[in-house]
Parts: sequence; structure tokens; C-alpha cells
Amino acid sequence: MGSITNLVGKSENPVSLYLVKADAFDGWLSDQSPETQNWVSAAGFKAKSGAALLLPDGDGNASTAVACHDDASDIWTWSAIAEKLPAADYQLQTNDVNADDLALGWALAAYRFDRYLKDEPTARAQLVWPASCNQTSVEASYSAIALTRDLVNTPAADMGPAELAASAKTLSDAHGGTYREVVGDDLLVENYPMIHAVGRASDQAPRLIDFVWGEESQPKVTLVGKGVCFDSGGLDLKSASGMEIMKKDMGGAATVLGLASMIMAAKLPIRLRVLIPAVENAVSSNAFRPGDILTSRKGLTVEIGNTDAEGRLVLADALADATDEDPDLLIDCATLTGAARVALGPELPAFFTDDEELADDLSAQSRAISDPFWRLPLWGNYRDMFDTRMADINNAGAGGFAGAITAALFLQYFTETARSWVHFDLYAWSKKARPGRPAGGEAQAIRALFAVLQKRFGA
Repeated sequence: MGSITNLVGKSENPVSLYLVKADAFDGWLSDQSPETQNWVSAAGFKAKSGAALLLPDGDGNASTAVACHDDASDIWTWSAIAEKLPAADYQLQTNDVNADDLALGWALAAYRFDRYLKDEPTARAQLVWPASCNQTSVEASYSAIALTRDLVNTPAADMGPAELAASAKTLSDAHGGTYREVVGDDLLVENYPMIHAVGRASDQAPRLIDFVWGEESQPKVTLVGKGVCFDSGGLDLKSASGMEIMKKDMGGAATVLGLASMIMAAKLPIRLRVLIPAVENAVSSNAFRPGDILTSRKGLTVEIGNTDAEGRLVLADALADATDEDPDLLIDCATLTGAARVALGPELPAFFTDDEELADDLSAQSRAISDPFWRLPLWGNYRDMFDTRMADINNAGAGGFAGAITAALFLQYFTETARSWVHFDLYAWSKKARPGRPAGGEAQAIRALFAVLQKRFGA
């Protein structure tokens, strides 16, 4: 997983690649030969961001390429250019762009999830690593995104709780982390009762994945990811169409593993902890039921209003554990609600926090590196939607309103003493193919989250 296939160290006869601002293209073209001007005109080339064209020399050989960008260009512009150019080796002849962004966008243009395909990979445009590029950083970012996408794309038959745990252990071991798992009935012994309740109906035992990395004396950052490896809805069964892509319901876990890989590769001076409740929400004779009352790790009792609101249950036990350790920053990521998609669509994750400084930092980095998400409010007046006569709270907010907000408020019950906490409600999926982003699993928010952590805790 995660190797870059379309960037090379050197090339014998690379094509010279010129990047020109779209509004300056006419001036650039006027300095070229009449033959080049005629070729551009005959090709019907339009100078707009992301457009690219291969140009012949006097002998008809491809020796030069030109591509356009603008002030709003991001890594996906470079992905678009890489996808438009024919297979060849290209060497950058321009120094006025962010070389790291260019290389990452170019790399992502070649990402494919091909685990189950027999076809030979298609030859692609290859870029000679730009001289000013931080190759180590680009490789770490690409590997993190590819890891996240690969985990989400893998069918649940091959990415159940045990396989997700194995992937987490491989990552932890690769960076010298300390790894542990709490599996099956040991969850009851170690007081993770809601993780156990949600996952016990599957033939693959539920578990809590837990690893730490870094020096104990460093600032503590804890990542919690929802690892529901498949969500049938439980006894409140989803429709067939509702289950179609529920292999992605561990997208929060995949996201925090991707983010963790970036943190560890960069050797950020933090003490990192990753917690992933890994379960399958299945149907069986011992499945938890609507009307059941569960006692959480925190001690709050939770009446089950809907078994398809299971993600918040497993997260609650993990968040309570994380909060007890009093980290400097607590981040959770989850494919939690359809309501967040209704509000913001599939491309714009929602985030929730009552830490204003953190919210400002996140929003600033989101804009700066084109990794979009949007803040929704933790509107406390909606807490009465969880009222029930039978337990401390119900897991499904009454009335059907504000589903993303009420889900976040439910989690807030278990993080009330946290110094700083942010919750991301992600889709973790691209519904349609776009440059650098094929349809399927997607890594949302990890680049901006890493940028915030680097800004706050970087050496």
C-alpha cells in the first residue's frame, strides 16, 4: 500500500513541462515559434486552469508540454494536468509553484485500488521529482491518503475487525509504537460494555484497538476512529440500498490511521494515542435490541432507541477512556450520520467543537490547503431530544431533526471534561471520479488536521 508509481528520480529524455498562469498564456505563446502557435491553435487549446498540451519540436518529436494554472490552483489542479498528459517522463521547468503540492497532486493522479483486478496497470505521465520538493513529506502524505483509501475500499469480507486491527498493528509496529487489543469478552472485563454490545452478534469478535507512540513527556494527542467494519443497521435493519457501501462505515478508523501515519512519519514531538473500537453491527440471536439499556464505560445508562445509531455507542466508550487520560487534544473521526451529508453534501465533512481557537485553526488550514470541511454548532438546547424515562439518555435523538448535531451532542456527554475536543462527521467516500480522486474510499480532513498539529506541536 502507498507506493508512488508516477514520480521518478531521473529520466534520460524527459519532456520539458512549463506551467503558465492561464491569464499569462497569450503572452507566453507569443514568445514561441510560429509552428508552436499554429499547433496550439489547431489543437483548439483553451488556456484554463488544469488544461495541458503536448507540443512537438521542429522534427515532430514531443519535447515540450505546457499546462495552465491560476491563483486558486491546489493539488487537484496538478492531478488534472497529470491525467491529461500522455504517458511520458516530464521535467518541471517552472519554479513559481509549490513543488510539494505539485508532486502530491501528480502522485494522487495515479492512485488506483487494484487489489482485485487482473489488468496490467496503464502507462501514465511520470514526473521527475522537482528539485525543490520535500520528497519525504510528499511520500508520507501520499502513503497516508492511499492507506486511508485502501482500507475503506476493501470489502468487509477482507476488512473485518480482525483485519482492521492487523492493519493498525502493522502501522504501529512500523513506527515503533506500543500496541494492544482488548478482544471479545475481555471488553466486559476491562469496562468497554457498549463496544461489546454492538459487536457481539458478529462471528468476528469486537475489539478495542489501542496503540501509543512517542515520548510520555510530550504533549498528548489522542485520535479516536469509528471502526464499524460493516453496518447492517442491526435489528433496525437498513434497506439493501442503505447497506450498499456500508463497508465504508470504518472510514473514521481509516482516517485516524492515515493521520497517525503522517504524524509518526514526520516524527512530530507529541505523545500519540490511537483508539479504534472495531466491530461489525450484525444481526443474530444475541444482537442488542431496541429498548435495551446499556451501561457505558462512563457509567451513564443508555436506552437504545435505534440499533442503527451504533457508531456513537462504540465511540462513547473509547472517548470516555481517552478523556480519562486528559490529553491536550482529543480528535474523533466517524462516518456518523446521513444528516451531515444532507446538510453539507458528500464533499464537505462537518466538524464540531466548543474550542474557538481550535475551530479557527482548523478553518484556516482547511482553506489554506484546499482540504474542505465546515463547522456546525454544538447546539446545547437540543440535548432534551435524548430525554427518556428509562435511562440517563437515549441513543437516538427524538423528532428526526438536526441529526448531525444531536449525534455530536451525544458524544459530548462522554467528553465533557476534555481540555480540547473536536468531532468530525465524515463521508469518507467519493461518489464520482474527479482528478486525483477516483470513485470510492476517500481521505477527508487528514491533510488539514495534520497541518494544525504541525503548527501547534511541530518542532
